Amino acid sequence: MSPPDTVSHDLDPAGQAAQRRARQRWLDQLPVSARGRQRLAAAATCAAGALLIGQAACIAWLVQHVLFERGALADGAPALSILAVIAVLRVLLSATSQAAAGDVADAARLALRERVYRRLLQRGPLWLRQQRSGELGELMLTHADAIEPYYSGFQPVRVEVMVVPLLIAASVAWVDWVVAVILVATAPLVPFFMMLVGWGAEAAGREQLGELARMSGHFADRIKGLGLLRLYGRGSAELEGVAAAAEGVRQRTLRVLRIAFLSSTVLEFFASVSVAMVALYLGLSYLGLMALHAQVPTLGAGLFCLLLAPEFYAPLRRLAAHYHDRANALAAAAEVERLLGELPGPGIAPPLTAPLPDPAEPALLRAPPLQVRQVALRPLGARHTVLQNLSFALQPQQRLAVVGPSGSGKSTLLEALAGWLPPEEGSIVLRPGLSAGYAGQRPYLFHGSIAENLRLADPTASAATLQAAAEVAQVMRFAAQLPQGLDTVIGERGFGLSGGEARRIGLARLLLRQPDILLLDEPTAFLDAQTEAALLAALAVHVRGRCVVVATHSPVVMAWADRCLYLPDGTLGDASPAAPLRSAP
Repeated sequence: MSPPDTVSHDLDPAGQAAQRRARQRWLDQLPVSARGRQRLAAAATCAAGALLIGQAACIAWLVQHVLFERGALADGAPALSILAVIAVLRVLLSATSQAAAGDVADAARLALRERVYRRLLQRGPLWLRQQRSGELGELMLTHADAIEPYYSGFQPVRVEVMVVPLLIAASVAWVDWVVAVILVATAPLVPFFMMLVGWGAEAAGREQLGELARMSGHFADRIKGLGLLRLYGRGSAELEGVAAAAEGVRQRTLRVLRIAFLSSTVLEFFASVSVAMVALYLGLSYLGLMALHAQVPTLGAGLFCLLLAPEFYAPLRRLAAHYHDRANALAAAAEVERLLGELPGPGIAPPLTAPLPDPAEPALLRAPPLQVRQVALRPLGARHTVLQNLSFALQPQQRLAVVGPSGSGKSTLLEALAGWLPPEEGSIVLRPGLSAGYAGQRPYLFHGSIAENLRLADPTASAATLQAAAEVAQVMRFAAQLPQGLDTVIGERGFGLSGGEARRIGLARLLLRQPDILLLDEPTAFLDAQTEAALLAALAVHVRGRCVVVATHSPVVMAWADRCLYLPDGTLGDASPAAPLRSAP
C-alpha cells in the first residue's frame, strides 16, 4: 500500500497552515546536533550588520568635519582607522557566519538522510518492493540537497531581520525621528509581498521536486529494464517517454524561476521607493521646502540617515531572496511526507547498558528456538488474511517443511518469521541470542560479479569461504562453466541467469551469514533431480546443529525434512509426500 498523499492543497486554509507549521518545526529540528554552530552563524550575521551603524557614522562625520566644516584632513585619521577595522571585522564575521551556517546545513542533510534511511529500513523489504526506487533515492539526494540553502541562507538572515533593522531604526531615530518613521512605516510592505509570493513559490517548488522525483523513478525503472526494452524493440518509445518526463521538469523549473524573478522585482521596487522617500524628505528639508524640525538637520546627519536607509531594507531584501530557499525546503519536506506517509522523527537507540536475557537461564535453554502463537497473517496490500490461528513450535536442530498449494500462505509465513511482516494477531517469538535468515524466491542480485553479490552477506569472506558456500548451494555447477567462474559479471536483478541459478546464489549468500535458523522459500524449484539431491545432501551437512524451515512443493524436500507443517490448516505431521494438498480457500 502506498503512503497516503499529503499534498496540502487538498486541505482547507487552516489545515494548510497547520501542515506548513508542522513541516517548519520538523525542518528546524533536523540540525539539533549543530545548535552551537547555528547560534554562532546568527550572532556573526547580526554583528556584521550592527557594524554598519559605526561605518555610516564614521563616513558621515568625515564628510561633515572635513568637507563641510573645512576641518584638517589629519583629524580624520582616527575615523579612517575605525573604518578599516570595521571592514576587516565585517569580512571575518561574514566568513565565520558562512562557515558555521555551512556546518549546520551539513548536519541537517545528514540528519534527513539518516531519518529517511531508518524509516525505509523500518518499512521493510515488502513495502520497498512496491515503491519506485528512483523516487525513494531522490529523498536522500535531490531532496536532501534542496534543504541546504534553508540552513545556510534563510535561517541566519531570518535572525538578522529581527535584530539589525531595529538597531538601525533606533540609531536613525536618535538623529532624525522623521526618517525613522518613514523606515518603520514602509518596512511591513516587504514581508507582506514576500509572504504572498512565497506561497506560490512553495507550491511551484513542491511540484518541481515531485516532477523531478517522478522523472528519476521513471528513468531508473527504464535503466533496470534496459535489456528487455532492447530485446522487444521498445527503445525509441521509451526515449520519447523520458523526453516527456524531462520536459515536465523543465516547465516546472521555469515556473519556479518566473516566480523568483517576479518576487525580486516587486520587493526591489518597494525598497527603492522607500529609500527615495527618505532622500526626498532630506532634499526638501535642505531646500527649505519642508520644516518638520526646529533646526534643519546637518549634512552629516542627513548623510548618516541616507547611508543607513538602504541597509535598513538590505536584510529584508536578503530574506526575500532566501525566502525561496524556505519554500524549497518546505516543498522537500512535503515530498518526504508524501512518499513515506509521515515526517520521520529521530531514531531512539536502545540503551547500551540495558540488561540482556541470560541465555544460560534454564527456562530459556528449554524454550524452543522459534514459537508461533495464534498468528493471523495478511500479505501486504491484500484484503483478507491467508493464515489464521496458526500455532507451532520449531524444535532444536529441526528441519520443518511448510507444505501447501499455491496461495496457501507459505511465502507469507516465511516473511513473517523473518520479521518482514508483522502479524495481525498473535505473536512470533524467537529465542534470545538466535538469528534467522531468509532466502526468498526472487533474491535481489546487483550488477557485478557473482562473488561481489555473495560478499554482500560477508564483505570480509575469503575466496575459500565463498567457494565453500557456493559448493553447498550448487552454484559451482553452473559457475564453473562460466568464463570467469565466480568473478563472472551478471546484470541487474540477475539478468543473464535462470530463476533456479539466481535462487542458488541467494541461498549461498544466506549460508555465508550463518544464521541459527534458515528460512528457505522453494530452494530446489527449477532444479533437476540430480542437482536437487546434491543440494539437499550438502545442505544437511552444512546446517548440522541449526534449524531449517523450508517452503516447498517437492516430495524429495518433504522427505528430507523431519516434520511437515500443512497449510492452510496449520497441522503438523511426519514427512509424507503422499499427503493430500487441499486447495487454498
